[in-house]
Amino acid sequence: MSVFERYLSVWVFLCIVAGIAFGQLLPGLFQAIGRMEVAKVNLPVGILIWVMIIPMLVKVDFGALHEVRQHVRGIGVTLVVNWLVKPFSMAFLGWLFIRNLFAPMLPAGQIDSYIAGLILLAAAPCTAMVFVWSRLTNGDPLFTLSQVALNDTIMVVVFAPLVGLLLGISAITVPWATLITSVVLYIVIPVILAQVWRKSLFAKGQGSFDAAMEKIGPWSIAALLATLVLLFAFQGEAILRQPLVIALLAVPILVQVFFNSALAYGLNRLVGEKHSVAGPSALIGASNFFELAVAAAISLFGFNSGAALATVVGVLIEVPVMLLVVRIVNASKDWYERTND
Repeated sequence: MSVFERYLSVWVFLCIVAGIAFGQLLPGLFQAIGRMEVAKVNLPVGILIWVMIIPMLVKVDFGALHEVRQHVRGIGVTLVVNWLVKPFSMAFLGWLFIRNLFAPMLPAGQIDSYIAGLILLAAAPCTAMVFVWSRLTNGDPLFTLSQVALNDTIMVVVFAPLVGLLLGISAITVPWATLITSVVLYIVIPVILAQVWRKSLFAKGQGSFDAAMEKIGPWSIAALLATLVLLFAFQGEAILRQPLVIALLAVPILVQVFFNSALAYGLNRLVGEKHSVAGPSALIGASNFFELAVAAAISLFGFNSGAALATVVGVLIEVPVMLLVVRIVNASKDWYERTND
């Protein structure tokens, strides 16, 4: 894990400060950027999202799907936690914390939007960063690759109806046309482009692929940080008025991370999977494809929405919290293997 990745939360915080400052100093510029739309898609953000997502998807080998049969139990746990537990538990946590416990401390007009952002965050399983978390826990690389490929395949089909269902359950109006457009723009097309690019790189040899990955690796993080500057330039006024919002939004996200990682870890032990499988399974169950969540939130609800802010809070806490989960997984290895004998 590079120093830049390890301190991602620091860069995110600096981008928050920079975005708020720029938004206050240059409101006209950012209002002009906000108006650069085609069919409700903001062009600068759309370009940045593609630069974020495509390099990550190039790393995913959908040919690894045949490896799924090698770890059926671990894959089963991953699918249950990612698609049957995680999104629904987040919808419940959003209802519990945002609509009820914290409602008096939050802007009333943004309650629905905050919950929508949390749902978008939970409905997209992690893609790229899970390779980093898996490596830090000595996870089985083939299992990690196969579970990411399978999750991404499912996401192409399931993301839109799942988000629509959960928004409906949470009594939030579902903008179906925009949601489907977001799926096509930020999942389907990037997956196709990334796989075409991946195939062309491998046609030139492994060395060509490795060199390209090293070169484009920083693109995703740089594009993410640029998006955050734009986002907080628009969100700055609301944040300055009520900075407590970020801390309150972090609570259900933190609860979800620890609940789902513990659930996946425990279920893998229960079904007798190896620690090298349980680690990455727990980590993908806890982390999110926050790049997609940010993109979808902006497309569906706009720069100034609580949904966009909620997804960015997920970005802010992702790295330090996941590093803590990694530490717990590594520290508990002896216990896991002893109780699993």
